[in-house]
Amino acid sequence: MTKTIPPANPFDLMLHASEGRLTGGLSPASAALAYLDWALHLANAPGKRSEILRAALARQMALAGYLSALAVDHTKEGAAPITPRPEDHRFDDPAWQQWPFAAYAQSFLATEQLWDELTKGIAGVSRHHLDLVNFGVRQWLDMMSPSNFLATNPEIIARTHETGGQNLVTGARHFFEDLMRETEGKPPEGAEQFRPGHEVAVTPGQVVYRNELIELIQYTPTTDKVHPEPILIVPAWIMKYYILDLSPKNSMVRYLVQQGHTVFMISWINPDEEERDFSLQTYVEKGVLAALDAVQAIVPGPKVHAVGYCIGGTLLSLAAALLGKTGQDRLASLTLFAAQIDFTEAGEILLFVDDSQVAFLKDMMAERGYLDAGEMAGAFEMLRANDLIWSRIVHDYLMGERRPLNDLMAWNADATRMPYQMHSQYLQKLFLDNDFSEGRFELGDVTVAPPDITTPIFAVGTEHDHVAPWHSVYKATLLTDVDVTFLLTSGGHNAGIVSEPGHPRRHYRIGDHCANSSFVPPKKWFNGTPEHEGSWWPAWQAWLAKRSGKPGPLPQMGREEAGYPPLCPAPGEYVLQR
Repeated sequence: MTKTIPPANPFDLMLHASEGRLTGGLSPASAALAYLDWALHLANAPGKRSEILRAALARQMALAGYLSALAVDHTKEGAAPITPRPEDHRFDDPAWQQWPFAAYAQSFLATEQLWDELTKGIAGVSRHHLDLVNFGVRQWLDMMSPSNFLATNPEIIARTHETGGQNLVTGARHFFEDLMRETEGKPPEGAEQFRPGHEVAVTPGQVVYRNELIELIQYTPTTDKVHPEPILIVPAWIMKYYILDLSPKNSMVRYLVQQGHTVFMISWINPDEEERDFSLQTYVEKGVLAALDAVQAIVPGPKVHAVGYCIGGTLLSLAAALLGKTGQDRLASLTLFAAQIDFTEAGEILLFVDDSQVAFLKDMMAERGYLDAGEMAGAFEMLRANDLIWSRIVHDYLMGERRPLNDLMAWNADATRMPYQMHSQYLQKLFLDNDFSEGRFELGDVTVAPPDITTPIFAVGTEHDHVAPWHSVYKATLLTDVDVTFLLTSGGHNAGIVSEPGHPRRHYRIGDHCANSSFVPPKKWFNGTPEHEGSWWPAWQAWLAKRSGKPGPLPQMGREEAGYPPLCPAPGEYVLQR
């Protein structure tokens, strides 16, 4: 049942907003409840503690024997008793197998395994609380890793000897440069090489519609003929749209235009205090539906291939369900990139979403009218602290080596804010209450659910997605009553989608799920679906082409007589807002 969080007392609101500035937007109450739940149940499980203690003692005995032999003979070779997780590359360098650094690394890994066992599989603890405690412990352990310190990292020591300490001087300069940029609200070093409209987001086009929420870009055709059905892309509004129009070599927009498609793209405003009351319904009506009206006025007649990415895909699903429920047959197909319509398995991001956390965030946003981009980005960075925080600190500040930004990294640093009303509803109604998949989500006086979608779906999941796990995206085959083609590609939430032809080391699986057929569990689907090498873009484009008419004359760029004249060249004005 939908739960409503009551409005906070004004004094409490100010208190929570002040606390949020100190905690990075994380609710102290949520963390305290999780740790209390875990501690009480662990204290009441002496048998479980005994099992963990026996395993820890066995590890320590093996570790003591290994380290004793290594201390006596520093050249002795042998397999270390404790191996890092497959995704952990902090101790890959051979120097970590030498004395005394092997002792540092192995002792740390033993401690890490102990705490992992202590914070998993404790009967009676709520799953969310246990995941939150495990996550918190991992944050502290990641911070204390011997790879993060000059005195205990052999790679940094060797680098310091090689450079006579110049790496530390250079690293200090990098640190203060980054600190100044952060203080002044500037993008990271190197982002100036990827300016929208200059180095990225350069596919030619025109802004053909603008309202207080969106600009709509129509891209210039590059073929003599185009398929009659236009494509409308609804990107996520948490970031700028040009993830799908990065450099010319990896621009999905450019690829689609070159395949003979007429492409339209929504570019969202970067909201501020003035947009605090924009709701999810505002985003549906003045975003998706307003753009759809414009597209069908400019290209009258055919239906539209609608494409949504991440939360843009979730929003598009709401709009598609509304169209289906009200009998508006306007879509030729629906494509969802790493987008969820059910949030019960929404991955590690659920660590930051519970009743306490949402109430806390609502109070923070109510004071300013929006959620700051830095707070959202910080939460995502914490999910991959080793890769996104500590490895960067070691590399940039201790090794003294700047990792050059690429187009995807520069885009990732170009974040946007979230308006108070919309983000509160998104967290409460979709994440917490799962109203859409459970048939309770209301758009005006219409209640919509996934079975209201009446158009074929092409759903794309990525193998290593911490934002929208592919098992969650795959639920489109379970919750809808239409034909669904599901494609699973290598890579993560962003890099898996930006997977142009010619990109090395890419593969994908693809299969069809017919309407009203029996549900195939994701593991069985994965094991029974063959793997294909290369980019998945051609497979998707072929799917679109199969559902499109024969290529014909080029449409106008905008349609002034219909009220949609070209306003300015792409990428427009909204994408440049900071």
